[in-house]
Amino acid sequence: MGVSERWDAKYRNGTTPWDSGLPSAELRRVVSEQPIAPCRVLELGCGTGTNAIWLARQGFVVTAVDCSELALDQARQKAEAAGVSVDWVCADVTQLPPPDEPFPFVFDRACFHCIRRDLPTALQVTLKNVTATGTQYLVLTGNANEQRDHGPPSLSEDELRSELADLFDLEFVREFYFEDPGGVQGPLGLSCLAVRR
Repeated sequence: MGVSERWDAKYRNGTTPWDSGLPSAELRRVVSEQPIAPCRVLELGCGTGTNAIWLARQGFVVTAVDCSELALDQARQKAEAAGVSVDWVCADVTQLPPPDEPFPFVFDRACFHCIRRDLPTALQVTLKNVTATGTQYLVLTGNANEQRDHGPPSLSEDELRSELADLFDLEFVREFYFEDPGGVQGPLGLSCLAVRR
């Protein structure tokens, strides 16, 4: 089973615990605190589009990528209902061609930690292709400091720093909690804002 089929099956069966239906509180916090002004943004692994739609509502020009056409079908419907425009792209994020222009901001809620498990360096190639000096990359991952029987793949702060070090300087790495459906506190995560050298 290919990567698209595998993720389509999860959306078809409703086995999507990561899909809270809520814009990421950590994304909202970082955009507010830094602040990150509206610009062209690429979301990697956008799922059903909740965060892409939130970014579009804030004035960002959003390109959102996911390998699941089923997830993107839901995302398109949600964007239409919200009255916002997003460029939805069905593709494997590890095989994205270089864009016409690099993105000033890239957002990744839990794509990085899934890909590194199977293809340790694949996402770094994509990040090199879609960014340029000064690009801000916000990545939210599972956190190895929390031992759980279920939840996202996790990594340590040292692993995250090491895996981003070739391309990025890190503004911060901090702990946060993902949100589960209903706004319930979810798994412990790592939030990292990196800036391309």
